[in-house]
Amino acid sequence: MAWTHGSRLYDPKLTAPFKVSRSKIDLFRECPRCFYLDRRLGVSRPSMPGFSLNSAVDHLLKKEFDALRKSGKPHDIMKQYGVDAVPFVHKDLDTWRENFVGKQVLHEQTNFIVFGAVDDLWVNPRGELIVVDYKSTSTEKEISLEDQWKVGYKKQLEVYQWLFRESGFAVSDVSYIVYANATKSPALFDGKLEFALTLHEHRGDTSWVTPMLVAMKSCLDWNSIPDASKDCEYCIYRKKAGVHETTQGQLML
Repeated sequence: MAWTHGSRLYDPKLTAPFKVSRSKIDLFRECPRCFYLDRRLGVSRPSMPGFSLNSAVDHLLKKEFDALRKSGKPHDIMKQYGVDAVPFVHKDLDTWRENFVGKQVLHEQTNFIVFGAVDDLWVNPRGELIVVDYKSTSTEKEISLEDQWKVGYKKQLEVYQWLFRESGFAVSDVSYIVYANATKSPALFDGKLEFALTLHEHRGDTSWVTPMLVAMKSCLDWNSIPDASKDCEYCIYRKKAGVHETTQGQLML
């Protein structure tokens, strides 16, 4: 089931379910203050430009896996890495992939409609769904999911696993990221990029999701702005800039 957007800002007095995206869960995990400012007060972090090349790679990978989805055959990368699965077929797959719609679950404890747009789903012989995400980059280093800043990628996969489990699907603990790495080795650009595909496994743990949602609800119910995370670069900037602006204003007086 898909719900309409409703109010963008949270109001403790409202009884209608409140929509919370997978990215807003990430935002709360990064900084409760930024999350509160965004969802309660309507003050969002500065926006970032869209990564159109990454979107193009995502689109092409979906087309590639969809062609195999119709035939029920595994992709070569599945064979290469010994993954016993095929692309999952479901009438709602396009909806689950759609930004701002995605897979939706009403979490009754918090009255949140939690949603997220998945890149792909595979299915193994046991009938378990395998959550798959596409990423693209260009690096000469070995790609690893153990980099500190890639924790968010793992959490992203786990939220998707949680969403489909909450919807009644059997979901494998194992999920994957298909990485498309643009190589810099060709002597000439010749108007095209060449990508090497690699597959990276993550064994998810979704036990944190429900407690996180409960904490998010408590945060939004507060009538005061919560403390910032100590490592939030947005809040650090805002605080330092505010000090200088105040000092400069006093000097001008």
